[in-house]
Amino acid sequence: MSQVDGTLEQAPRGRAKLLDVAARAGVSRATASLVLRESPLVADETRQRVLFAMAALGYVQHRGAASLRTRRSHTIGLVIPDVTNPFFAEMTIGVEQEVDEAENVVLLSNTSERISRQDRLLATMQAHRADGVLLCPAENTSAETLARLDAWHLPYVLVVRYVEGARADFVAADNVGGAQLAVDHLIAHGHRRIGFVGGPAHSSARHDRLLGFRRALRRHDLVADDALAPTSSTTRHDGERAMRTLLDLPEPPTAVVCYNDVVAFGAMLALRARGLEPGRDVAVVGFDDIAEAALWHPPLTTVGVAPRRIGEEAARLLLDRIAQPERPPRQVILSPRLVVRASCGDHTSMEVSA
Repeated sequence: MSQVDGTLEQAPRGRAKLLDVAARAGVSRATASLVLRESPLVADETRQRVLFAMAALGYVQHRGAASLRTRRSHTIGLVIPDVTNPFFAEMTIGVEQEVDEAENVVLLSNTSERISRQDRLLATMQAHRADGVLLCPAENTSAETLARLDAWHLPYVLVVRYVEGARADFVAADNVGGAQLAVDHLIAHGHRRIGFVGGPAHSSARHDRLLGFRRALRRHDLVADDALAPTSSTTRHDGERAMRTLLDLPEPPTAVVCYNDVVAFGAMLALRARGLEPGRDVAVVGFDDIAEAALWHPPLTTVGVAPRRIGEEAARLLLDRIAQPERPPRQVILSPRLVVRASCGDHTSMEVSA
């Protein structure tokens, strides 16, 4: 039973159709459809009658049928490698904010760094007529994956990680410059033996951060020792394991730059397990500046790359790509900043921009 304007009426059996709504409101089906599409051509009084009828009958729009008419599903796929990583959680908020303002919804999926799973997820996005996809490629993603998206005419934007040889829209932070900021700061505080902890071996983000790390060392006439750059997954557990391998060296580093903040948290746990204090005995710098970094003990010095803004920029770029599928690819590279806190041994909080 439904009540509209104080009158009880029996709703029709089964799912209400737009034709039922039109009959209840005393308008044509075309007028009811215009109300659904928020057309300014419908008079306010008529619009209200149609909306009351929808409420009375429990009408729910069939999105699949609407997408067939408009060729838009108003859904955006977001494919990321690790949904538990706080960086991607903050980035997702930025994506959803922009997408929601454009009256779209986000379909979030997690690859767990597995190519086969990523392939299935992208095929599902295509099958469900997603308007476009934001993709942070799983480790070892090849250009063939992107060629498949091109063949499907599925608009996409690469986020955080790129794929070698691909001409595609791309949004990320300046990972090379960010790593250089971190190393320059540590060298200015007297460190000469500096390690680089963690990150997937074949991640483009690790490649660029390690490149900036090594460039900064060479600029100061220091040797980049491969033994000081162990790889890892992007978890606390693996960050702790990678840090232990450095502490077991005959000459451990006096400072480390970590692939991301979560790896840095693991590195700090490894130090404490050996009776060493981060910031006092070994300087630690993270990457990303997730919310937890400022709350850690000691607070984590980190390279801030604005994950929420990365999400916002990526969403804008994708919406523009959907609207203009033939335009040339664009890149948005955001400038990082070094957020100095106590974990590097410098107790003067400050920010340094690239």
